[in-house]
Parts: sequence; structure tokens; C-alpha cells
Amino acid sequence: MDHHAPSGNPLSRLDDWDDFVEARYPVPGEKAKEDYRKYDSSTRDGVREFYQLNHRYQTYDFVQEKKRTYLPLQKREMTVLEAVEYLNTLVDDSDPDISLSQREHLLQTAEAIRADGHDDWFVLTGFIHDLGKVLCLFGEPQWAVVGDTFPVGCAFSNRIVYPEFLQDNPDSRNPRFNTPLGVYERGCGLKNIHLSWGHDEYLFHVITQAGCSLPEPAQYMIRYHSCYPWHRENEYQDLVDDHDREMLPWVMKFNQYDLYSKSPNRPDWSQLSDYYTSLIEKYLPGKLAW
Repeated sequence: MDHHAPSGNPLSRLDDWDDFVEARYPVPGEKAKEDYRKYDSSTRDGVREFYQLNHRYQTYDFVQEKKRTYLPLQKREMTVLEAVEYLNTLVDDSDPDISLSQREHLLQTAEAIRADGHDDWFVLTGFIHDLGKVLCLFGEPQWAVVGDTFPVGCAFSNRIVYPEFLQDNPDSRNPRFNTPLGVYERGCGLKNIHLSWGHDEYLFHVITQAGCSLPEPAQYMIRYHSCYPWHRENEYQDLVDDHDREMLPWVMKFNQYDLYSKSPNRPDWSQLSDYYTSLIEKYLPGKLAW
């Protein structure tokens, strides 16, 4: 299949979504799927505190400020592997499921995709999808980089994780922003909606401005994989358009690898580096603007 033109329903090989999840995950003896993304008394220390900060400060104006600061991509030039090496030092404070470094998470995600025989562009997407977390390298706190994303500029959904913390967000009391459409038009599409600022949107701009040849489903996976209120909770349907709905199965499929591949088992980078270096050279060679 031409890597520029993926076609068909990504779930077509199995009858329905539950069949896909059960066929691949959970691996016997490892964590069960219902134990992922649990936000309760068993959640590891720091996650609740992370979302208190995230929900308080991720306002519409804050997002505009960060886009003006970062989307010109003038902070530095780095290769993909240099960005990956930085992530080897970062543990995501928002993740309730695992405390491995981000490089190990990327490898687990990509290797799960690879094990199921998917195209190399899909494998590479798994390997790079969180590279936008290099924002922490530029001094950004984790609450402005990682965690679930959600639309700003309109009413907050009560299906956002820890919705009670959004009461501290000043936008929740601003009449301009607290209606279902807010500042947007019905059916305007995700590309015209501002999500809370983070690594997804940032990396999307890094790869597209670099002229990356990854196909559009990969770009959607990168840009929206943290937007759980949309792809998991089916919220904000008044804002999405038909093209978003067409791309949604790809994001959902990717998300299962992103989520259910997490394991305490550490991948061996020394055994995998040659393969992933070859994929980077094919799709994202040289230094990129960050």
C-alpha cells in the first residue's frame, strides 16, 4: 500500500471495536484494560495535583499566548533522535498508569503497532507521537505540556477528567466562553478549534512545517491523541465536521496502542535503534525546527 494514501476503515479486519481491543490487549498476566486511566484513590501521587494546575490555567488567552510563542518554531533545531534522547529523561506527571521514561513509552507504543504488522508510517507515528513534550526542555511546566487536551473558548464538558477543577478556570465564568459553541461556529471542525495547549498541537506543527510525508491519518493521531473528550467520550459533536468523523477511527485505533501497550517491561533501545533510525531517515530526516 502506498504510504501516502492509506485507505479503508482501520477497524475493518475485526467486527467491532471491542473485538479489536480484546484481540490485542490485555496480554495475559499484564495489566487489564479496565485498570488503565483510573483516576481514583489508587492513582499515583501527583496526578490529581497536576490536573488542578492544568485546569486552572489552561484558558483561551493562555493558549493564544503559547501559540504565538512556540508555533513560529524558532527555539532550536534538533533531529528526531535528539528529541527522543531528551525524552529519555522525562516522566509524564499526568500519566496514572506508568512511571517509565517517555522514550520507553514511545518504544512500547511503536513496537505494539509493529507487532501487529501495520505500515511503517503507522509504526513511526507511534514512535514520535509524544515528541512535542520537548516543550519541557524550553522551561514549560508539565501542566502546560502533557495530559488530556480539551477545547477552550467554549463550555467545558463534564466528561473532561477531574471536571471539578475547571471551576477554578476563569473562562468558566466568562459569558463569551461558557456556551456550547462559545467563540466557534457549529460544525467548524477541529482544525478551527483551539485545544488546551500541549505537546500534540506543537508536534503537529513541527512535522507539517518540516514537510513530513506522513499521511493525514498519522497527522490526526499526533494532533488529537490526547483529546479524550472527543475520541473517547464523544463530546463536542456540535463543533466537529464530517472530515473529523472520517478520521476518528484512525485516532481511536492509535489510542489503543498508546494506552494499552504500557508495561513495566523496558524496551532495549540498543536492539531497536537501527530500525527506528531508518524510519526517521525515510520520513523526517535531518534537523527540524522546534
